[in-house]
Amino acid sequence: MHIGKVYIVGAGPGDPELITVKGKRAIQEADIIFYDRLINEQLLAFAKPETELVFCGKKPNHHAIRQETINHLLVKHALKGKVVTRLKGGDPFVYGRGGEEAEYLSSNQIPLEIIPGITAGIAAPAYAGIPVTHRDYGSSFAVITGHQGSIKDFQWESLAKGIDTLVIYMGMKNLLYICRQLIKHGKNPNTSVAIIHWGTTENQRAVTGTLDTIAQKASRNNIKNPSIIVIGDVVKLSKEIGWFYPQVENVNEIRFVR
Repeated sequence: MHIGKVYIVGAGPGDPELITVKGKRAIQEADIIFYDRLINEQLLAFAKPETELVFCGKKPNHHAIRQETINHLLVKHALKGKVVTRLKGGDPFVYGRGGEEAEYLSSNQIPLEIIPGITAGIAAPAYAGIPVTHRDYGSSFAVITGHQGSIKDFQWESLAKGIDTLVIYMGMKNLLYICRQLIKHGKNPNTSVAIIHWGTTENQRAVTGTLDTIAQKASRNNIKNPSIIVIGDVVKLSKEIGWFYPQVENVNEIRFVR
């Protein structure tokens, strides 16, 4: 029996031109594609006309297909000899459950290949003119999740005092709590913060402030997920090197809310 192969592919952060050459090839060769909510669906145009497309998107408290079912389907179609492409937003190994899927495939002896993608935690700040590292502003950065179940176990003092820049995924629901914990454990309340909503896409918007003010600004401007939160002095560079202002006719009307 011929066994197919599964490609676990990072689709990038939203701008369709940020797909890798290898990722594009995996889309083009696929017999079936399982794709997530945050991918840019323009990428599906690279697929063959006969390719089957299966939506697997997840929203808070609602999954189109449960993770266990996705794992099973990947194996099922590979055992039929198909080329299966699992298309995930950003990078599949950065909060994308790609590791879980790869484990399941490996345990079932399914050939697989991991194709990394550009993760939103680096790309969204870059499109907002914020480098996550800079010799003058921050030589270290940490990537963390803002999910309620995870943040309770954080070593807040280490994050507040030991890391120059924090990049937070899925943190909007707990933004105020995160800011308060960082201040409580020693981070300056005036530390710069940016939130980039729908980074790298035509809907990108950003709000800047400080640990003391950002939660109020985000609420006032209706900034929700999907967003990346950046905390640290590197945020100050957005004023100088910000360059991506979609849907703005006058560059003076930049989509940063100060």
